[in-house]
Amino acid sequence: MARGQQQKRKKSFLGSVIELVVTVAIAVALALLIQAFIVKPYRIPSPSMVPTLAIGQRVLANRLDTHPKIGDVVVFHPPHGADPASPVCGSSSEGSGHTQACDLPTQAESGQTFIKRVVAVGGDRISIVNGHVFLNGVQEQAPYAQPCNTPGFCDFPQTITIPPGHYFMMGDNRDESDDSRFWGPVPQKWIIGVAFFTYWPPDRIGTL
Repeated sequence: MARGQQQKRKKSFLGSVIELVVTVAIAVALALLIQAFIVKPYRIPSPSMVPTLAIGQRVLANRLDTHPKIGDVVVFHPPHGADPASPVCGSSSEGSGHTQACDLPTQAESGQTFIKRVVAVGGDRISIVNGHVFLNGVQEQAPYAQPCNTPGFCDFPQTITIPPGHYFMMGDNRDESDDSRFWGPVPQKWIIGVAFFTYWPPDRIGTL
């Protein structure tokens, strides 16, 4: 084989390798950019969203959507008050016992990532009876919610008002959810995104 042909083949092979490396690098960079700024996967760590989401189920969150509406399933950072074993409410009326849900978060943000459903937004008035939210005097229509049988989780009959720019979050499994009832509403700036699709396990693939 002529020397010129050998050099051409080497150059062609080297060019193919370089093209492959560049293609893979671009694909990885795009995937990282998408995950960082557009769509991010999350694994469900607890039973708080049963029956909608089971432990170990995986969802995708739209990071461009940080202004959810009532009924949306949302990924967010809770207040720091969610971190202690006994949650801390940022409201001075915390000493009122279980007559009202927590109406103010602590000022600090937690590093944890939670996923819950929005049940009220800023300006709404809510109370909770038998695990069901009464939103501005009207009981929520929540076929996704599990019955609530634990007194300390089910009844907060005194009405509270959600501060402007905040979201009140509750798990669908009202008996097994550590949520805004105990550590308060979530400021908009702590919203990561709205969960819109579940991709694992295969038998539960679909939209939310």
